[in-house]
Amino acid sequence: MIMKVIEISAFGAPDVLRLGERPMPVPGVGELLIRVAASGVNRPDVLQRTGNYPVPSGASDIPGLEVAGVIERGDEQELASAGFKLGERVCALVAGGGYAQYCIAPVGQCLPVPKGLSDVEAASLPETFFTVWSNVFDRAQLQTGETLLIQGGSSGIGVSAIQLAKALGSRVIVTAGSDEKCAACLALGADHAINYKTHDFQEEVKRLTGGQGVNVILDMVAGSYVAKEIECLSEDGRLVIIAVQGGVKSEINAGLVLRRRLTVTGSTLRARPVAFKAAIARALLKNVWPLIEQGRIKPVIHSTFSAQDAFRAHALMESNLHVGKIVLTWGVA
Repeated sequence: MIMKVIEISAFGAPDVLRLGERPMPVPGVGELLIRVAASGVNRPDVLQRTGNYPVPSGASDIPGLEVAGVIERGDEQELASAGFKLGERVCALVAGGGYAQYCIAPVGQCLPVPKGLSDVEAASLPETFFTVWSNVFDRAQLQTGETLLIQGGSSGIGVSAIQLAKALGSRVIVTAGSDEKCAACLALGADHAINYKTHDFQEEVKRLTGGQGVNVILDMVAGSYVAKEIECLSEDGRLVIIAVQGGVKSEINAGLVLRRRLTVTGSTLRARPVAFKAAIARALLKNVWPLIEQGRIKPVIHSTFSAQDAFRAHALMESNLHVGKIVLTWGVA
């Protein structure tokens, strides 16, 4: 059977994304086939399209790291042991292949669609919440009562991190690139929002914390930001780098790292083993999905596009004008 997909015809601008056809994939052991209703759009998709994010070994060359839809096929015993059944609505984190009408996902990386959510809303969850939980709560060990600084608070990662950190009892400071984006972050629960185009975030963080600094920083910029972030950390502070939009090279005050006992770390998620991601999925089901179903955390959808208009979705992401997530829907003929 043939399915519609969005392919990268060549590395380049958004218009290299083309509607194509591929054979429907067949799930293997430990996998299921999802009939995709909606696909999340993420920054790594843009990097892959421009040739700056090689596809991990064994992953589909079709872009897309998160989907929502219905379980179409899978071993019924495996599904039952994971608490699923054929025909159930799920969302999933995948290593590729999400921009397609059908997508293979490891069973352990699938989660039930939270009660009350649409497919579009569900498709916006996996990539951001897997990333935030793994880096902010597992790696950086953010605790109740601590202060988190989020660089890029209006991004998909940012809006998820704001809501989750606040729901779990932390104070949140964010940076964003306009007063409108700062206002959106405050509306989501951030305690303070800094327009990094009009204010020095290092000076503002010191002012807002009475000179004490923040406990954890979630950084998607790296580059020259790292030196300033080191200055923003409190004693025993933790800096977690999850993207390098500002460049890969940084120069820091190593003496400050020693004196304040700072931790500088980072991670990427796409190439990690299924077992690692499955553990995150279990933690989300236990700790985060109830908060979503209670309405304490809400998906933030900026725009939806038909899948064949994926090039428009990528152009919007590159414009940095969005607040929250961008999602593709599969209504193609």
